[in-house]
Formats: sequence, structure tokens, C-alpha cells
Amino acid sequence: MAKDCSFDVVSEFDKQELVNAVEQTRKDILSRFDLKDSNSTVELDADKAITITTNDDMKLKNIVDILQGKMIKRNLSIKILDPKPAENALGGNIRQVFELKKGLTQELAKKITSTIKDTKLKVQASIQGEQVRVSGKSRDDLQEVIKLLKEKEDVFNISLQFVNYR
Repeated sequence: MAKDCSFDVVSEFDKQELVNAVEQTRKDILSRFDLKDSNSTVELDADKAITITTNDDMKLKNIVDILQGKMIKRNLSIKILDPKPAENALGGNIRQVFELKKGLTQELAKKITSTIKDTKLKVQASIQGEQVRVSGKSRDDLQEVIKLLKEKEDVFNISLQFVNYR
């Protein structure tokens, strides 16, 4: 009889690539004419958040664009950024914090499993901590689930990866 096949749905990012993207953004800030003397900083706080501090809204927008461009070049989804409202900082500066989304919340995992069950494919989806395990006898059904979840990634508003495909 055919052995069950499975894969895990997770939401993760490569920490080293994120560190590299932040470093490249810092270098760009130092070299760009419009941002050179703005006392702008980009800090990565223990893989939990990115904090951008600068003089005004326009420079903040430019730095965010640079950061997102560097992330895209390094195959990081910009959906991992959860922007918080910009706030005033010391010295008349402006600060914005971007929390990093990692792992699936319980409610999102439930949404994903219900979406999979609505397909009527012969697969089982179970929540295992911060990931969802999908298993079934047919690899074709599993690939249909992957295709469906990739299409619905915008609805979930999170970056999804599919790992441990066996």
C-alpha cells in the first residue's frame, strides 16, 4: 500500500539574510546624497523587530523602500514586516518599528486548516505548534494544497514556506 506523504506549512525567514539586508541598508544610507547627513539609523533588535530612526517622513519612506528592496533581492518576503505607527523620537526625529512575523498564530493555523479541509481533497491537516502538518496518500493532492495556499498567501497576509516534503 502507498505510504503517507506529508509536508509542513511554516512562516519563517533566514536570519542571516535579514542581517545582511539591514547592513546593506545602512551602507546605502551612508552613501546616498539625500540621506547622508540625516542621522538615520536602522537597527535589528534580536530578530524580533527592525527600528528605523530619521529626521522626517520623506526620509523614513525612502529608507523603508531601500530596506524592502534589499530584502527582495535576498529572497526575503516583505510580508514578514509588521509596521507599527511612526512616532516622535528625541531631537525632533521620527521612529518607526517593524515587528518581524515568524511562526503561525493559532487563529491563522486554524484558518489554514479550514481552507485545506474546504478543498475536499483527501488530505489531513493538523496544527503542531507554530506550523501545520499536511499529510495524504497522493502527492498530487499535496501539490494541489501547496498551489492553493500559495494563491491564498495574500489573504493570510503572511509569508508561507513548505518544508519537510516527504
